[in-house]
Amino acid sequence: METVLCWVFGVLAVVSGFLVFRLDSMARVTFALLASFLFVAFEVMSLGLNYLGAVLVLMMVMEMVIMAVFMIMYMMNPAGLMPMAMYHNKAAAMSISVGTFVVLAAGVLLVDWPERVGRPPADPTGALGRELMGAQMPTMMTLGLVLFATILATVTLSTRRGRYDRFGSGLRDRPADPVPGGIGTASTGAAGTETGGRR
Repeated sequence: METVLCWVFGVLAVVSGFLVFRLDSMARVTFALLASFLFVAFEVMSLGLNYLGAVLVLMMVMEMVIMAVFMIMYMMNPAGLMPMAMYHNKAAAMSISVGTFVVLAAGVLLVDWPERVGRPPADPTGALGRELMGAQMPTMMTLGLVLFATILATVTLSTRRGRYDRFGSGLRDRPADPVPGGIGTASTGAAGTETGGRR
């Protein structure tokens, strides 16, 4: 069963990665890339490396979703869904991609795999963390908290007045903006005039 799952996850990861170059919008490409990373993570989990697989899932889901949200907000075409080419010089790009895949696949199939020496540790997750980080784990944890605080501060300070501050919590009927200025001033004025006219 594990062998079958390994093959299934591998094929799905390759197909999802190929769709990155075939789909015609940034939003769809983002989720195709996310699917490819997730299948790679499931492949890693099926090999017994649950910690690495979980880290891949957490990292890639957050990264790709944030990227999709920002592209939908800021892309010049509406919501990043308009047809567009995801790469240039298609013949060369496809040749390089297929050639790289063939070389890597041939290496996997033709190179002799090393024999296991010794036994796996009782706690592979802890051993992996010590091998990768060593004495730098407190530094990396501190950096993670600092980066998270920076993201929150940037989002908070990026706009002086939010939507609820301008319009209140009742957004079903668009009321007049209590504080003029900011994004949507023209439409707000029109809505306010229209509301006043109805009254």
